[in-house]
Parts: sequence; structure tokens; C-alpha cells
Amino acid sequence: MSDSTPAAPVVLDVWCELQCPDCHQALTDVHALQTKYGDRIEVRLRHFPLEKHKHAYAAAQAAEEAVAQGRGWPYIEAVLARTTDLGRTGEPLLIEVARELGLDAAEMDTALIDGRHMLIVDADQAEGKAIGVTGTPTYVIGDVRLDGGRSQEGLRERIEEIADRLLAAQG
Repeated sequence: MSDSTPAAPVVLDVWCELQCPDCHQALTDVHALQTKYGDRIEVRLRHFPLEKHKHAYAAAQAAEEAVAQGRGWPYIEAVLARTTDLGRTGEPLLIEVARELGLDAAEMDTALIDGRHMLIVDADQAEGKAIGVTGTPTYVIGDVRLDGGRSQEGLRERIEEIADRLLAAQG
């Protein structure tokens, strides 16, 4: 028997909305962090649909359906790559992306109609508001909140500093 239980990964919550061009740009930093830290950092997408983006709430629900179908991140990245199209096309784009990724598009459509993932999206948004999230992307690592909605300049470096400190504290 060994006492050396692997340390829990550092959690990075990324408050995001899928119609936000800045969130699409933030993926570059998220990928770099995942490459650098591997399984020592857990990146969690948290939903924060903004009222100014008409299709963001439906996109968040669609992302949760993609998670339920086992393709959450590929779906999220595919929708973020088409934020302008989402603004123009709306829900038909969400179904089209599901189809392109081999998801059950009919089930995706049903999920958007029956609202089965609304509670998850609402809970994320409420938690975000409670901790002071006002825009996207916003990052939370440890007890530090970093707002990327104004500028993402230097954020990856700041996240790395915090992650390194938290990982060093774990021993």
C-alpha cells in the first residue's frame, strides 16, 4: 500500500459563451495550457450566455447535449469556430454542426426543444454572476478571477503563474 495518491489537478474554469468571438480566440490559450500541463490541469467550460447574443443560450444547451453524446469539446470548438455563422443562422447551425460531427442531430434538435439541459446552463450562469463574472471569456483558477472579455493580453502567462504556484503547493 502506498501513501502517494496523485494530486488532484488544478481546476481552470473558463466562463464562456459560444457566440463570443473572444471565446473562440481564447481556445488558443486553453490548448496551450492543456499541452503544457496535461492532466495536472482540468479545464472546465462553464456557460455564461450573454443577452447581447441571441443564440448563445441555445448554443450552451446544445453543447451540453454534445457532452451527453460524448463529443462535448469537439462540438464546442466547432461552434466557436463559426460564431459569425451562429449569429446569422441560429439553431439550424447547431444542428448542422452536430450532424457534421456524427452526433445524433435529431436528438440534438429534441434537446433544444424540450430544454433538458436548461438547468445546467442556468446553474452555471447563476454561479458566474455570484462570483462576479460579467463577460466572456472569464477564467477562474484557484481563488483568482481573470477577465478576458476586455483583453486577453498576458492572461495565459498569469494563469501559468497561478497554476505553477498551486501545483508547487500540492508538493
